[in-house]
Amino acid sequence: MTDKPKKLLDQMRDTIRIKHYSYKTEQTYIDWVKRFILFHQKRHPLEMGEIEIRAFITHLATDRKVSSSTQNQALSAILFLYRHVLQKELNLPADLIRAKKTSHLPTVLSRQEALSVIGQLSGTTKLMAQILFGSGLRLMECLRLRVKDVDFDNHQIVVRDGKGEKDRVTPLSDSINSDLRVQLARARKVHEQDLKEGFGEVALPYALGRKYPNANKEWAWQYVFPASQRSVDPLSGKIRRHHLDESVLQRAVREAARVARIAKPVSPHTFRHSFATHLLQSGYDIRTVQELLGHKDVKTTMIYTHVLQRGAGAVKSPLDG
Repeated sequence: MTDKPKKLLDQMRDTIRIKHYSYKTEQTYIDWVKRFILFHQKRHPLEMGEIEIRAFITHLATDRKVSSSTQNQALSAILFLYRHVLQKELNLPADLIRAKKTSHLPTVLSRQEALSVIGQLSGTTKLMAQILFGSGLRLMECLRLRVKDVDFDNHQIVVRDGKGEKDRVTPLSDSINSDLRVQLARARKVHEQDLKEGFGEVALPYALGRKYPNANKEWAWQYVFPASQRSVDPLSGKIRRHHLDESVLQRAVREAARVARIAKPVSPHTFRHSFATHLLQSGYDIRTVQELLGHKDVKTTMIYTHVLQRGAGAVKSPLDG
């Protein structure tokens, strides 16, 4: 008896996981492919091609009025399907390949503004915000931080599998050592209680779970910021304790900025922008900042040099004499 062939979306999930894409990317790509298929009345993608892709992307841009980044994300998902799952290379027109992104300068907080927002936070959210501002981590890098990657002796944090699956090292502020140790002690109690109740496993990256079958219960691999409740791991189906949900800090930072009366759009990522800008203001060279941020291309880091300029192009206003 021959096995029933897998459905298209299941094949796509398998391919995404083989390539070690994040679970969030998996969900996003699957969702865009579903929308693409539904837009064309559930036709199979093998029956479609450049014309149908153009129609869908045009629909997103003109009817749905999505941003250029969202448009590019949808296109990336569809191209992934054709190239890596259906093994079909498309010859798309140049004007459809990528929508031009609008160039925006990042929102940056002064040190006083950043500390003012952090001062409105407390407990876990305050500590996470301090790590974002003091170490330049992305939000998900902070949430996925594991016990073994906090190095008090060398005053550093090791960011594992950051964007682009790259590891990097970034400074750990001495000012949060005490609070971070308290958080680790709290997390350890949670982990020990989970073990007593027959749980205590954490998801491990890639195939480490098979290579080291007991590592998923070891303290070193646990999250620094564990979730308040155990939940079902969508990939394995096992009951595990995941890290804290990103929305917890996002909501807390928005509210803190409102209370602090910061008249700027502030999100957790704003602390990362501020980290980079303040390093450049302190005289650190652009390559050092690039390395600390984990940017693949120095051009990405260069945007912070524009924020440093005094006024437009460092031009002094005539009103100032």
